[in-house]
Amino acid sequence: MIYGRSLFHIIASLIILHSSGATKKGTEKQITPETQKSVQCGTWTKHAEGGVFTSPNYPSKYPPDRECVYIIEAAPRQCIELYFDEKYSIEPSWECKFDHIEVRDGPFGFSPIIGRFCGQQNPPVIKSSGRFLWIKFFADGELESMGFSARYNFTPDPDFKDLGVLKPLPACEFEMGGPEGIVESIQILKEGKASASEAVDCKWYIRAPPRSKIYLRFLDYEMQNSNECKRNFVAVYDGSSSVEDLKAKFCSTVANDVMLRTGLGVIRMWADEGSRNSRFQMLFTSFQEPPCEGNTFFCHSNMCINNTLVCNGLQNCVYPWDENHCKEKRKTSLLDQLTNTSGTVIGVTSCIVIILIIVSVIVQIKQPRKKYVQRKSDFDQTVFQEVFEPPHYELCTLRGTGATADFADVAEDFENYHKLRRSSSKCIHDHHCGSQLSSAKGSRSNLSTRDASILAEIPTQPVKPLIPPVNRRNILVMKHNYSQDAADACDIDEIEEVPTTSHRLSRHEKSVQRFCLIGSLSKHESEYNTTRV
Repeated sequence: MIYGRSLFHIIASLIILHSSGATKKGTEKQITPETQKSVQCGTWTKHAEGGVFTSPNYPSKYPPDRECVYIIEAAPRQCIELYFDEKYSIEPSWECKFDHIEVRDGPFGFSPIIGRFCGQQNPPVIKSSGRFLWIKFFADGELESMGFSARYNFTPDPDFKDLGVLKPLPACEFEMGGPEGIVESIQILKEGKASASEAVDCKWYIRAPPRSKIYLRFLDYEMQNSNECKRNFVAVYDGSSSVEDLKAKFCSTVANDVMLRTGLGVIRMWADEGSRNSRFQMLFTSFQEPPCEGNTFFCHSNMCINNTLVCNGLQNCVYPWDENHCKEKRKTSLLDQLTNTSGTVIGVTSCIVIILIIVSVIVQIKQPRKKYVQRKSDFDQTVFQEVFEPPHYELCTLRGTGATADFADVAEDFENYHKLRRSSSKCIHDHHCGSQLSSAKGSRSNLSTRDASILAEIPTQPVKPLIPPVNRRNILVMKHNYSQDAADACDIDEIEEVPTTSHRLSRHEKSVQRFCLIGSLSKHESEYNTTRV
C-alpha cells in the first residue's frame, strides 16, 4: 500500500514538471534581468560568527520575478560553511532551469560554481575554499513555492592552520578626492598606518565632484604571491565598501582599468605578513558624461575631464587623447623644463667632448713635425758648417803691367785649385766615413795645411802665353783667403774684368765662375804665389 502511494506521487510530480515545462517555454524569453531585480530580498541577519538569510516572504510563498544575490565575506584566514533548513521548497524543473538557488565559490557571479538547487530536497552542507561565497536566488513569473532559509558560520581556513589565529589588524583607511589623484600602497608606510611586518587590510575612499563618475587606471601593480587571493589582492568597490558592491578583484599578474558607475569608489588592499612586498599604484580621474561643458575636455570615449588635466604628462582618458597633441607645445619650453642638475650634466659632458676633439687634432698635427725636428737635431752642425758653409772671399784686382804673366799664374792656380778641390772632397768623404785623419770638428787652419802639402806635390808647369779667346765671357777674378787678415786687406773698388772660358764647366765650377772664387786657401799659399810673381 505504501509502495503504491509513493509510485502515485512520483507519477504526479512528473506530470506537473512536464506541464510546467510546456507552459514556461513561451514565457522564458520574456524574462530580462531588469524585471528580475528587486530591492527587497528577504531578511539578512549578520553577526561576528555568521548569519542567517531567507527568501522573500519566507515561510510564505516567494513573489514572482525576483532575483536576489547574497555575498558572504569571512574574515582573513577564515572560510564559510552554509546550511539550508529542512523547510525548503523551490519549484522543481529539469536541471533547475527556472526557479533555483545558485552557489559559487568566490565573490563574483563568474566565480567557480558549486551547484544549482531546486525542488523539495534541501541542499547539502556547502563549504567555501576561501573568504567568499556568492549566492543567487532566482524566481520566474509562475508557480511560486515556500522558498528557503539558510544560515552560515565562519571556520578557520585549513590553509593557514600552521600560522595560527590572525592578530587584530590595524586601522587603515584613507580619504581622497578631486579631479584626479594617485592611490598607492606606499602610503601605508608613509603615514604610519602599519609596520612593514604586519598584515594589512587597507581601504581608500575616493569621492568625485557632484554629477561625476570615476575612472581608475593602474600605473603599477605587483602581487608578491601571485594567484593566491587568500594572501594578497586588490579589490575595487563601486558605491560602498560592502561585498555586494564589489566591482573587481585582482590577485594575479595583471590588473585592468575599471570604470565606476558612481561617484564613490573604494580601493581595498589585503596582504598578510608574508605578502607585504605586494604593491600597486593607481590613477583616479573624475569625469562627466557628454555633453561636455566649457571648462572640460572631450576624451572621445564618453568622458569629459577637467581642462587642467590636458597635457599634464599623465593619461587621464581611456585612450591618450589628452596627451596626443602636446609635443608642439613642449618644444618651445624644452629648455625651461630642464632642471639644474640635467643642464649641468649636459654642459660638462659637451665641454669634455670638445676638449678631447681639440687635443686629438693638435696631436695629429704636431706628431709629424716632432719627428722631423728630432731627425734634424741628429746632425753635427760643425761638420755641416765645415762642408757647406761658403768661405770668406776677398775681392782683389790684377794690377800692373805684367797682366799677361798674372793671367798665366791665374790659369795655373785655377788648375791647381781643381786638383785641390778633388782632394778636399775625398777628405770630406773620409771625414763622414769616420776617418781618423780628420777630426770630428775640423778647422780652417787644418784645411789649409793639407792643401799646402798637396800643392807641394804638384809639378811646375811652363807658363803658356795667354791668347785672347773668341766668344769668351769676361768674369770677375777674385782671390780668397780663409784668414781674416787677408779679407780685411781686400778692396772691393779695385775689381777688374778679365776674359776666361766658360764652356765645359761643371755645376760647381759654374758657381765658382759666378762668384769669381779664385785664391789661395791659406797664408802659405798666398806667399807661394807672391814669390812666383
